[in-house]
Amino acid sequence: MNRKTFYITTPIYYPSGKLHIGHSYTTVAADAMARYKRLQGYDVMFLTGTDEHGQKIQRVAAENGVTPKQYVDRIVSGIKDLWRMMKISCDKFIRTTDDEHVACVQKIFKVLYDKGDIYKSEYEGWYCTPCESFWTETQLVNGMCPDCGRPVERTREESYFFRLSKYQDRLIKHIEENPDFIQPVSRRNEMLNNFLRPGLEDLCVSRTSFDWGIPVTFDEKHVVYVWIDALSNYISALGYLSDNDEAFRRYWPADVHLVGKEIVRFHTIIWPAMLMALDLPLPKQVFGHGWLVLEGGKMSKSKGNVVDPVILIEKYGLDAIRYFLLREVPFGADGVFSNEALISRINSDLANDLGNLVSRTVAMIKKYFDGLLPGQGEEGEFDSELKKELLGLKHRTEELLDNLQFSLALTEIWKAISRTNKYIDETVPWVLAKDESKKDRLAGVLYNLAESIRIVSILLQPFMPETPVKIWDQLSIGTDETGWETAGQWGVYKPKPVRQGEIIFPRIDMEKELESLSSAAPNPGKDGSAEKDEKKQKSQDAEGPASGDIRQISIEDFAKLDLRVAKVIAAERVEKSDKLLKLKLQVGAEERQVVSGIAEYYSPEEITGKTLILVANLKPARIRGIESQGMILAAADEAGGRLTLVTVDGDMPSGAKVS
Repeated sequence: MNRKTFYITTPIYYPSGKLHIGHSYTTVAADAMARYKRLQGYDVMFLTGTDEHGQKIQRVAAENGVTPKQYVDRIVSGIKDLWRMMKISCDKFIRTTDDEHVACVQKIFKVLYDKGDIYKSEYEGWYCTPCESFWTETQLVNGMCPDCGRPVERTREESYFFRLSKYQDRLIKHIEENPDFIQPVSRRNEMLNNFLRPGLEDLCVSRTSFDWGIPVTFDEKHVVYVWIDALSNYISALGYLSDNDEAFRRYWPADVHLVGKEIVRFHTIIWPAMLMALDLPLPKQVFGHGWLVLEGGKMSKSKGNVVDPVILIEKYGLDAIRYFLLREVPFGADGVFSNEALISRINSDLANDLGNLVSRTVAMIKKYFDGLLPGQGEEGEFDSELKKELLGLKHRTEELLDNLQFSLALTEIWKAISRTNKYIDETVPWVLAKDESKKDRLAGVLYNLAESIRIVSILLQPFMPETPVKIWDQLSIGTDETGWETAGQWGVYKPKPVRQGEIIFPRIDMEKELESLSSAAPNPGKDGSAEKDEKKQKSQDAEGPASGDIRQISIEDFAKLDLRVAKVIAAERVEKSDKLLKLKLQVGAEERQVVSGIAEYYSPEEITGKTLILVANLKPARIRGIESQGMILAAADEAGGRLTLVTVDGDMPSGAKVS
């Protein structure tokens, strides 16, 4: 018998620049849902990708002196790297430049044209290029785009139109008869009252003023409007109208489209109308979540308040960031991101509550039973209350996750963690340990702690993919004890020798960390923005060493540097850069890759074989999309325009420490 299927999607992201933590919010939520359904035994399809066509992309590419495809290829590579770093478990990553997608969109356009639902006319009105959105005069806010607040352009061109107005009444009826179709309720009311009931106009669905898009097969001076193109990905990715539509027949209709609230209109009006015109079932639900807000405004690159998820993960670990995103804000509402809130969550929830619970339990098993519990031990006071809390946790968590209430589900899990910590205070195992006659009761208490942690760790898997594995390693919990269904059972844990590992979530000194983050932030320029300083810093990071003023540091600061002898075993130029070389270094038994801005002074042939000095304990950085694992030392004579590498004299082995 076939397993039940579950199809979840995120928006396909517009590759106009680097993704910020707000983008990660949607994708992490979708990933948590996909992981949860897989753990339940569902056949899951989790789709994400990139929306790569449109006037904005064409303009930005031209400004950068590259073709649109070259421009998006570079950015898409970074997006994929980020999703890998965040352990996003998507089953398919679609690009709207994929041949299969292009062919599907062209077929959809032709089907709608042949049915009479697409017709040729002329469009004259307002267009927001950054949002790729058409607006009527009455929809503008102070003459600006109502979504992003930026200027709009008056456009007049020959266009094809989709008979959106034809489906107005059917859409209203469907939304009213299916109250879960648009969630949360506030989004449903907004679509009905602000767009549908006032009346829909037919939609312009082709452009002739630029050519970076999917050509209309029967009229190639037209390209398909980017939103018709983008929305079709949800079925093109499944092979709709292709020779192999097995995935489409298996997974469609989608169980849920997760989208930001600013694009609910496209997903609940234009997309369902397209599906109705194609005689296809509508997705079961579109969930429009809120924004992560920073300092009182929606995160956006143009506002200069982007929070880089890569930096946050490198500083605090993947699971800490995923936990914060899913716990801090009730899904559907807007929330505020701040470094202070993030560190507070890490310290209180992860370090104090969960991390301390695991550490204390493992330490007591090692101390009182030489690392191996004799069994489930003797029952006693407080046990029944603890078991009741933990045995009901799976059902409560599932009920909330089925309604996309990630924050509330984590709240329930943390209630159980708090109850387990309270159980330690109630049973005082360190007192029991002093009385040999209570050894069996002590074993029972510690077994109950281990079993509670086992249940919690299973339920944390959708949210935090790395932490459960660390917990299982310390408590020696086997794979046969971590099945999803066993989270609703008591007595599954089979004691084996425990292993005291590293602290799962080290506590952070809030004051020092905030000071560090503040000093690392770009300083505002004369115009009040950080843009100029940020560009200067990026230029220095990307193109290599630059000389500057001599500054004094303490001997303690210098001692933090780990300088190592390294031998260059290979070198090559970085594509499209006049200044960068990619070096492969032998550092003892290890190989390192370093990107260095020395190509103006050394050729790959000249540097290969040299023995250099490597700063080995720098955090890895990405330069032109290439990971650089350290920095080599060089002396620069700015006045004379010279640069010389610091080399090692004599036969010194690679990996040797420089002191």
